[in-house]
Amino acid sequence: HWWTPLSYAFMHLDIGHLTVNMFMLMLIGREVERHFGTVLFVALYLSAAISSGLLILTLDFMSPTAGASGALFALMVLLISVYRSRGADLRAPIVLVVVNVAYTFLTTGVSLWGHLGGLFAGIILALCVNRKSSVIHWVGIIGLPVAAFFLYTGVGA
Repeated sequence: HWWTPLSYAFMHLDIGHLTVNMFMLMLIGREVERHFGTVLFVALYLSAAISSGLLILTLDFMSPTAGASGALFALMVLLISVYRSRGADLRAPIVLVVVNVAYTFLTTGVSLWGHLGGLFAGIILALCVNRKSSVIHWVGIIGLPVAAFFLYTGVGA
C-alpha cells in the first residue's frame, strides 16, 4: 500500500518502544524544530520517515519493522548540523549518533535498514537545508523520498 513507508514511523512494538522514541523525539526534535521552524521541521521529519521506510522495503522487504527510529536517526544528523551552524561543541550530538549506530549493530531485532536509511536521509537533508536557497531545501525534502521511491520500484532500471 502507498502508506506503508510512512506508517512505520507511527507504529511501535510496545509502550516502552513508543516511550523511548517519543522521549528522543522530544529532546532532539525540539532543537531541530527551534532551528528550522515548524513547517520545515515537519517536512524534514516526514521526508526522512518516508525515505527510511522505502529503504526498508527495498533492501529488507520481509523484515517486520515499526517505530520512528529512521526519522529519529535523520534528526540526529540534523542536530549535528544545527550545532555546527551555531558554532557549538559537536561532541555530544556525534556521540549520540555513534552510540545509536553501535546499538543498531549490537542489538538483535533492530531495523538495520530503517536506522541506516534514516542516517543516510539525514545526511542528504542536512546538505540541502544548510544551503541559503529555500529552493534547494525543498528540492532535497521532496526529492529524497521521490528518489527512494524510484529505487524501491526499480524505475529506470
